[in-house]
Formats: sequence, C-alpha cells, structure tokens
Amino acid sequence: MKPGQQHLIRAAHGAWRLLPRELRRRAMTGIATRLARKPDTHPPALSNGVIIAGDNATTNGLAESARLMHQVIAEHGLARGFVPFGLPGSVPEHRAPAPAGAALLAVVNAPILPVGLLRLPRNFIANRRVIGLMAWELPVVPKSWVDGARFVHEIWAPSQFTAQALEPLAPGRVRVVLHPLAASDLPVSGTRASLGLPENTLIVLTIFNLASSMVRKNPLGTIKAFQAAFGTRADVLFVLKLSGTHSYPQDLALIRAAIGDAPNIRLITHTLPEPELRGLIAASDIILSLHRSEGFGLIPATAMLLGRAVVATGWSGNLDFMTPETSALISYRLIPAQDPRGTYQFPDSHWADPNVEDAAMRLRALEDPSQRNTLAAAGQAHARRVLGGAPVLAALAANGVI
Repeated sequence: MKPGQQHLIRAAHGAWRLLPRELRRRAMTGIATRLARKPDTHPPALSNGVIIAGDNATTNGLAESARLMHQVIAEHGLARGFVPFGLPGSVPEHRAPAPAGAALLAVVNAPILPVGLLRLPRNFIANRRVIGLMAWELPVVPKSWVDGARFVHEIWAPSQFTAQALEPLAPGRVRVVLHPLAASDLPVSGTRASLGLPENTLIVLTIFNLASSMVRKNPLGTIKAFQAAFGTRADVLFVLKLSGTHSYPQDLALIRAAIGDAPNIRLITHTLPEPELRGLIAASDIILSLHRSEGFGLIPATAMLLGRAVVATGWSGNLDFMTPETSALISYRLIPAQDPRGTYQFPDSHWADPNVEDAAMRLRALEDPSQRNTLAAAGQAHARRVLGGAPVLAALAANGVI
C-alpha cells in the first residue's frame, strides 16, 4: 500500500471514530445487512449438534448467556465449538472452518447479527440452521431490529416478556428458553472476611453494569429505598457493586452524590471474577433490584439459586422465575420509558417506576431472620425447578439438533 493510501485510510478511520457511537453502529448494521449472506430459506431438518457464537470475554448479560448455553449444551454432548461473534474492536475475527452439519446459535441482538455474520467466512452458514438468542428490556423493540431478524430461522427469548416484544419481528418463530442457570454448578469463591465485609451486619446488595443503562437499573431508587428502611443504622450495610464505571463517569458521579456521606453505604467498582461475584452474593443477606425493566434478570436468578432473599420490582422478565411466594415483589406504576442515554428512549412504550415505600417496608420485614430464611428457601427451590437445562434441550430437539 502506498504512503498516500495509508494516510487516506488513517484519516477516514479517524473521521469515522469522531461520529457518535450509535450512528456508527447503525451505519455498520445497514452496510452488513446488505452484504452479509442470509441463511438458506429452508434449513436442514436435522443438525449434528450446535455451534455457539457470541462474546465470551466481557461481563455483560449476553456474554454470560453465551457462556451458560455453551456449558449446558457441552455437558449434554451437543456442543460443536464456540465462535467469537460480535462487533469489530470488541470481539476478535474468526476465520477457522466450522464443523459441517452443526446448527449455529448466535447469542447476540438483532442489529449486531448481520455484522457478526459478515465477519465470518462467506459460506459459514451455508446449509446450516441459524438460531438467534436475543434479549431486550421493553415491550417493543427498536425498528433497527427488523433487518437483523431476517438472518435467523428462529429466535430464542429468555422470558415471556421478551418473547412478546420480539414476536412481531418473526411471527411464529419466537421461542421462550429461560437461561439454564440451575443446570450447572455455580462456583462460589470468597467469604465476608476475604471480601472485606463486616460480620454481624445485615448486608443488602445491588449489582449492575452501568453499560446496561443507569436509569433502567435505577440505583438512585435503591438508595432511597434502603435509606427509607434503615436510615444510617450502623448494623445494616448497603453494598452497590458496579461495573462499567470507567465508561460512564457522569453516572457514577450521580450515584456518589446520592450516597453522600452515608456511613452505611459502600461502593465497589473494581472487577470481580464470576466466582467471587457469586461469593459476594452468597455473603449478603438480601439482594435488591428495583429495576425499571429486565429482559430476564441474571443477578436475581443467581441470588435465588444461591439461597439469598430477593427483593425486586414485580414487572418484566424476572417474573418468569419469581413469584410472590418465592421473592419480595415490589409494587410499581408504569411510566413512559425515557433514557437520557438514548438506549431506552421510547416515550411511546413504558417501564416500571417501583414504589420506594413498598420496597422499604419489605426490606424492614426481611430484617427478621426467620422471614428472610423462609423466603430464601422457597426462592431457591423454585429457581431450581424452573431454571434447569430441560427447556434448552427441548428447544434444540424442536430444531432438529441431535
């Protein structure tokens, strides 16, 4: 390549990086939709196992979903490999050949799907069944998802709530497949002592990634609920475990301002390996999620399986594994979905505004060890029943995967 060409490429790349991230992503999806190969109109009736494709390195919900699916499918002898799949700069390119005859389970949302396929060898999906596992947190999906849905034969949704939102994209081709969290061991590492947490203290815990939208996760509401329940009591500690803080300093500043000088609220922002994150859950007494909406709710589900009492908004995807008898479901009112960051800016749609007073009342009630233990035991038993591997295996069988 001549020096002049190299200069033009560097200049074009620099100009591209100056565009807003969402605009770059929409443009990338539009180009990929036109260029990527679409799956065969009629997929094979039978497939020899399944290749899982997704982001195996990050800590977001879809990446964890991809890891879970691969683990469960591998344990039943049906996995035929894991393919890095996603956006350039986030996921490495994959050019290795794939086993012939295996279905492809792409754990990625619709706008990224054609981009991921374009980065694979052109014939990768020839004569192959393609399934997309997608997550969304509102009753309607963005218009930008329509084109991506054309690249799959079937869509898997992690909850009834998400399935209803996805159904218009692929009428009759959306299947509910709950995340199989209970199908495999959940390694736990750490104790209160090793995690720097006090003994003989009631610990309330909230965990979320700022990349998942601060407004949707509603940490300011959780802080208000905790303070309404316990004030500044020294025998109760509220722990907020956040990730993605380096990318969203303004959100972090708002959270710090809401905490103020409260002596019984602790912020944890450093990265924890998954076993240690589960250790933090196991070391806590109550897991609090006053979300405005969830496509599924991996943290509350994990907490229930680990035998922790869960207090959560009684709306959206978490209701597929939470009931009034197995968790403390908080009342709410529906309000227009408005997100300053733009990800969930859908004023014509809605999400929940959880009742802070109700949450405070339920937190105070669970201060009683007897009530807390009874709820935790019921939640654990229920989660073990509904979050096993059977739905995944049934969905694979329905798609001819053997």
